[in-house]
Amino acid sequence: QVRLVESGGGSVQSGGSLRLSCAASGYTYKTYCMAWFRQAPGKEREGVAAIDSDGRTTYADFVKGRFTISQDNAKNTSYLQMNSLKPEDTAMYSCAADGTRYYKGGYWYCVIEDEYNYWGQGTQVTVSS
Repeated sequence: QVRLVESGGGSVQSGGSLRLSCAASGYTYKTYCMAWFRQAPGKEREGVAAIDSDGRTTYADFVKGRFTISQDNAKNTSYLQMNSLKPEDTAMYSCAADGTRYYKGGYWYCVIEDEYNYWGQGTQVTVSS
C-alpha cells in the first residue's frame, strides 16, 4: 500500500501562487510515477501534471508555463508549484501514485490520465477574482 498526504492548499487572489506537497509513505517503490489531478464542483477529474523518478514531466495544456511539478526522491514527496493562478483553477487537488506510462521520442513519460492506483484525500485550492 501507498499512503499519500497532500498539503499546501488554501485561498488566494487571482495572479497569486501556491505550492502543494504530496508526501508518500508505504510501498514507495510504487511511486515511480506521481501525478496531480484536480476536480472542480460539477466537473470531471482532470490531470494536471505528472513526474517520474527520473524527473521527466507531463503537463496538461491549460497549466503549461504556470505550474511546475517536481519531486524530492529522498523524501518521497512530490510538489506542485502553481503560479499566475486563475479563478478557473479553483478545485480540489489530489495527488496520485503508481500510474502508467507512455512512450514518446525515445523516453517513457507518466500519464495524466486516470490510470493511477493510489490516491490522496486532496487539498482545496480556491482562487478569487
